[in-house]
Amino acid sequence: MSPEDQAVVDQFRAVLTAVRNPKPWAPGTAQDIAVRVGPFVERAQTRPGDDHGPDLIAVTLVHPDTPHAGAYLYGRQLGYTGRDWLRCPTTSIVGFWQPGYTQLTHAANGLHLPDDIGMAPAYYALYIEARKRDDSLDGFTLLRLGPYTQIRHAQQDGDRLTAALNGRETSLVSGYRITMRFGPFCVSDHQLFTDPYNGTDVVALLNAAVADVRG
Repeated sequence: MSPEDQAVVDQFRAVLTAVRNPKPWAPGTAQDIAVRVGPFVERAQTRPGDDHGPDLIAVTLVHPDTPHAGAYLYGRQLGYTGRDWLRCPTTSIVGFWQPGYTQLTHAANGLHLPDDIGMAPAYYALYIEARKRDDSLDGFTLLRLGPYTQIRHAQQDGDRLTAALNGRETSLVSGYRITMRFGPFCVSDHQLFTDPYNGTDVVALLNAAVADVRG
């Protein structure tokens, strides 16, 4: 066989090996996974702290040649970027990613990812926390805001809260420092969150939470 023919055969063998011998996915493992998107298989990365299952995990689809630098522009053209995190049913997970799956992706077939890939957005949240000023881990959560359907909305409210806290972090609650952090929305704890889309000013929510703590 010619070198070109041999390359095709090697690719085909790699595909067969990956399909016949999937590496079972284990929750909490920092390794890319392969997920089904229609008749194709795509490479995905899980979001740390939000990949415990059992029914849904948060993933972002990435170009199959990731982490190669050249994959970024190509992946952008084919719709792999700009989707943020997605909720992926664990039943769609084929297993851990193997190079043999590359030929089964949209990218390898010169196709754009479809607009509807069967996964809803994985939402975001803001956490306003009170921590002891002695640098210990003791403290409590004042306010949980979420779910945010778009990361830019969470960032906008985060900027408002950061500005409201500027210079007041150590004076709002005696003995504590108030901080704000951005993180994933935990679906299982949804009852603990305040909806940020109900028209209420997030700074007003912060002030109300502080007032409750002060009694």
